[in-house]
Amino acid sequence: MAKKILMLVGDFAEDYETMVPFQALQIAGHRVDAVCPGKKAGEQVRTAIHDFEGDQTYTEKRGHNFTLNATFADVKPADYDALVLPGGRAPEYLRLNDEVLAIVRHFDAAGKPIAAICHAAQILAAAGVLKGRKINAYPACAPEVTLAGGTFVSLPFEDALTDRNYVTGPAWTAHVAWLKQFLALLG
Repeated sequence: MAKKILMLVGDFAEDYETMVPFQALQIAGHRVDAVCPGKKAGEQVRTAIHDFEGDQTYTEKRGHNFTLNATFADVKPADYDALVLPGGRAPEYLRLNDEVLAIVRHFDAAGKPIAAICHAAQILAAAGVLKGRKINAYPACAPEVTLAGGTFVSLPFEDALTDRNYVTGPAWTAHVAWLKQFLALLG
């Protein structure tokens, strides 16, 4: 049965972590509404490509323009079955938006599936929904997960973790496991 999924993005969301789930979930028959605070359907956000090239951390290059297909101001969380939070640098800013945090809290309180990858754990931490949760994220987010009351579980970069209604992963390199586990939660 097709689900209605909300995807929260912002400028400099990780390109692959935005584009791939947006397309893959539609291929699987689900409706995905991609929104960004302060933006309307048809407007775009800029993405960033993060890669692992042997440095101590990832490198960043300019990604694609991603066109939003829904308007943030029109979002009613109760109308959605699941939430997707891509990573990249966007979560650093999205976590400062009270409406974004309220949306995350709604999905958590309702026990609806939440898929968060990479730096999206920053949004979960800011929303105060990690207490007692086992979470994976980009390793640099481990202190935030722990400080928010969650347990950071280290995984290989190709793996993902499901803890009740949450599916989390370290980066776009985990897409296969992350999306497979999220699709299982969707039914």
